Amino acid sequence: MSFYDEIKRTGWAEIEKEINGRSDADVQAALGAVRPGGVDLNHFMSLLSPAADRYLEETAGHAHRITRQRFGNTISLFAPLYVSNFCNNSCAYCGFNSKNPVRRLALTPKQARAEGEFIHRMGFRHVLLVSGEARQVATLDYFIEITGMLRPLFSSIAVEIYPMGVEEYRALIAGGVDGLTVFQETYSERAYERFHLGGKKRDFQWRIETPDRGGEAGFRRIGLGALLGLENWRVEGFYMGLHAKHLMRKYWKSQVSISFPRLRPAAGSFEVPHEVSDKDFVQLLVALRLFLPDTGFTLSTREPAELRDHLIPLGITSMSAGSKTDPGGYTHPQPEGAEAQFEISDDRDPETVADVIRQKGYEPVWKDWDEALS
Repeated sequence: MSFYDEIKRTGWAEIEKEINGRSDADVQAALGAVRPGGVDLNHFMSLLSPAADRYLEETAGHAHRITRQRFGNTISLFAPLYVSNFCNNSCAYCGFNSKNPVRRLALTPKQARAEGEFIHRMGFRHVLLVSGEARQVATLDYFIEITGMLRPLFSSIAVEIYPMGVEEYRALIAGGVDGLTVFQETYSERAYERFHLGGKKRDFQWRIETPDRGGEAGFRRIGLGALLGLENWRVEGFYMGLHAKHLMRKYWKSQVSISFPRLRPAAGSFEVPHEVSDKDFVQLLVALRLFLPDTGFTLSTREPAELRDHLIPLGITSMSAGSKTDPGGYTHPQPEGAEAQFEISDDRDPETVADVIRQKGYEPVWKDWDEALS
């Protein structure tokens, strides 16, 4: 059974009503039920509720303790490497939208290698390959070739690209990719249809079953998330937690992580329909930590530096730094360059971010594993 089958058992409006109806007593019961193994789904819903807003400090304290117990005092660092901004989809919120009249660029494998060398010199040993969803431009063979050129530089290579089939994912794994990241954008099927106006990405079921295909293929790491701001963040959080539990139960050999991207300015002037405040963001993060004590939490440079610094003790286990969201952005930064996917908020260099992590009492980790030789 895929997560699509599981999600069809519930209704968005029903879950929203249930979360909004939780009382102070429900939240107090949830906090009283906190255990190292996490709270149950019922208590998780209470921690996502408006009533839980008044208990944020206590919830955050639990989240801090659980994260330290499970992950120690380390924060992994990685960098995204954008290889192409060509895209066949028409997503209302994205700078890569095929309808946007922006400059497009797909790096050659040699250019991608140059970007990788730049990232490597900054200290990173974990890289995330990112592209727009244009299969005819960025083919499977294209990614395999780039991966082969980057393997000597990085101990871990993940991809955030168009959804593929199981056998294609197995080919990527054989080529040296160990991680898959795919954001559902929104778990509301009705809202999903409203914001995805053209291209293969309109297929909600194909998209939501992508992590299942990744798990079946055997990725070591699987990352998921919702684009916060498209719908009610409380319900998005519920489904993110449910999705992570599904993957951890079914594909227990894979490490599951959750990212928390909030909508940022991009080409097209999209207006955010459901604003997510910093306080909302914190409540989502700590509620998920109490529900998912063993799940990695990733924070990108979409968020401002001050907020990122304050979130480090509350459940974050991985952060990007020094990010560029346009193809060629590391080696050839220029105003007339290819369109970025979105504007970053934290533009500090990686070593500055690492220094802040140390000041918070944590250890920045640039590399945390090597593939065993057979």
